Amino acid sequence: MYVGFLIFNNKMDSKYQVLGKGKEHKNGFVIKAKRLKGCRENNSIDINLNSSGRNSAPYSVPSKGKQLKAPKREDIFETRKSLPVYAVRARLLEEIKKHDTMIIIGETGSGKTTQIPQVIHEQGLEGKGAIAVTQPRKVATITLALRVAAEMRSEIGATVGYTVRFEDVSSVKTKIKYVTDGILLREALSDPLLKKYSVIILDEAHERTVNTDVLFGIIKLAQRDRNQQNLSNLKVIVMSATMDVDSFKNFYNDCPVIYLEGRTFPVTIYHTKTKQDDYEYAALCSVFQLHATTPANEDFLVFLTGQEEIETMMHNIRQIAQETQGPVIRVCPLYAGLPAAAQLNVWKKTPPGARKIVLATNIAEASVTIPDIRYVIDTGVVKERTWCGRTGAERLRVAACSRAAAWQRAGRAGRTAPGAAYRLYTARQLNDRPAHTTPEILRCPLASSLLSLIAMRMDPNTFPLIDPPPQDAVQASLMLLKELGAIDNVSEPKLTVIGKKMTAFPVDPKYAKILLCAPEYNCLEEALSLVSVMSSEDLFYTPMDKREEAAIVKQKFVSPLGDHITLLNVFKAFQKAPMQKQWCKENYVHHKNIANACDIRRQLLEVCRRLNMPLASCGTDTDQILKCLMSGLFTNVAWSRGAGSGAARYVTAGGAAAALHPASALYGVRPPPPAVLYGELVHTRRAHLRSVSAVQPAWLALVAPEYARRVAPR
Repeated sequence: MYVGFLIFNNKMDSKYQVLGKGKEHKNGFVIKAKRLKGCRENNSIDINLNSSGRNSAPYSVPSKGKQLKAPKREDIFETRKSLPVYAVRARLLEEIKKHDTMIIIGETGSGKTTQIPQVIHEQGLEGKGAIAVTQPRKVATITLALRVAAEMRSEIGATVGYTVRFEDVSSVKTKIKYVTDGILLREALSDPLLKKYSVIILDEAHERTVNTDVLFGIIKLAQRDRNQQNLSNLKVIVMSATMDVDSFKNFYNDCPVIYLEGRTFPVTIYHTKTKQDDYEYAALCSVFQLHATTPANEDFLVFLTGQEEIETMMHNIRQIAQETQGPVIRVCPLYAGLPAAAQLNVWKKTPPGARKIVLATNIAEASVTIPDIRYVIDTGVVKERTWCGRTGAERLRVAACSRAAAWQRAGRAGRTAPGAAYRLYTARQLNDRPAHTTPEILRCPLASSLLSLIAMRMDPNTFPLIDPPPQDAVQASLMLLKELGAIDNVSEPKLTVIGKKMTAFPVDPKYAKILLCAPEYNCLEEALSLVSVMSSEDLFYTPMDKREEAAIVKQKFVSPLGDHITLLNVFKAFQKAPMQKQWCKENYVHHKNIANACDIRRQLLEVCRRLNMPLASCGTDTDQILKCLMSGLFTNVAWSRGAGSGAARYVTAGGAAAALHPASALYGVRPPPPAVLYGELVHTRRAHLRSVSAVQPAWLALVAPEYARRVAPR
């Protein structure tokens, strides 16, 4: 297999030269897809899970690719030299020196994210400035920074550092800084030209988060303005494993596109012959069929949608493993809110005779690379956030992933040796899916990003975006900002006094409004705690084998008013506990998550003090707390439609019908509260309201009269 990269011109159907090897390819952009495709529907087999006697997913078996030997294990420095990008670093440097803007399409395993910043730094191309490398996710940001620091023999926070929300591990000496896209966006608030950076690498561009899309525009304008003002040049490198390259190329003024091939091996693709209604059960069956028929030390990666599914699957695997024969199983979860120590287990070498099964969200598609994965089980689904422009209400739903995401997932099985990907959906279902994931900016709330643009005195209506959102979505977000009191009007928005204060808080504008309203309700102490908890991950965890015990323990914190006051009770009890780690263990509370909430609270408190906001507590007057919460979360009110003979039903401002989540403190309460304030609307097999509190319908007109007139039911 050759190593090299391709320079792309305007037409995707012409031939391109592979630099360094002199080998030509037509349609070079789809080399990876061609390597993986070729699935045939014949030669099908039925996979059975003997321990349960039920059929699992039957798969279509394609022909096998050429079998190649896996590379030998080497230490961290030898591994670096073996990466494809290292072999072509000299020519890559020539291209970086030559162009101020470039796009690099780098296959998984090419080493682009860890090596290109090092190559630039080793040659001193950043000059007196620093290199920023953006990531959509906190987990990937920290993991990559630690890896690069180890490769450079640097203490983390020195030459190599990272900054994520509420955590800055960098210094004035830092030359390579990994940051989440949200952090770089916040830095642009105070410095729109981003003068401290001479090179900005926008990685994982294909994920197209709202923050990333806005950053594309900000950096394009910063690059232009720095050139016009004769300031130091800003080099911009956009990187991805897969993307709609023409859109990016056109956005960045026909900049060159470079293809960097990865070190991948053949991957055999299996599709189910029929549609699977229960992807979790199909995944469980597939895990144990493969476990029974494949050698030890060949690890699995299973794609699921979130923490709850992962923890359930983890419990089921451990339970069944006790009753079946085969290699010892180590189950490792991987999701955004996982404590750092648990995240590191994913990268630990599996002991001889054992098998590692990684249960991950789509974070494992491209953001991080897990070694030694030989089998991928792809459920084909992802949790997606959408919103209703008319009401501002958000919802979280499980949706089918795109074709590009499916190929990314399959490619994880071919990093170190030939592997296989088991897709729990048919080939026809795959073909019916969109080629790429719909950018968040076309389906998610824009209020936070628009607030940032207005703070930078940029016009939201003319700001350059790769995919401009519909004008009615922009207007709806501006209306929400006006109802929050952040801007004076919708047509020519300018920040109000409240809006300027909102930008000081590193949280969603809705949460910032809660904090700014808290002095009015004499509950800033409580508001700080609640916003901090809501900005962190779930506090409670429930071991599957101790559900009853955990439920009993939780009862001592439960408030009849609902989940927000319950969370506040937990937070207060934790702060008073003399031995906090032991207290968390006894009360089934995530120590890392609640400790993180404490850190967030300290930083938010500092902002409040800078704004001279008076600290006060409302004591036992919980109505004040709930009214304060509603002042920011007024779009998250749902009204009761009665209980009937089953669970209480509610309808949101957007007209969505939903039941209270079974884990809620209000679940089963009779009579059901006339209205609730909810944290999120989750769509899986059913629609559920999570993190709910009982409120009075009349409060909405008091805290958000303009919004109430628009949406409240008559």
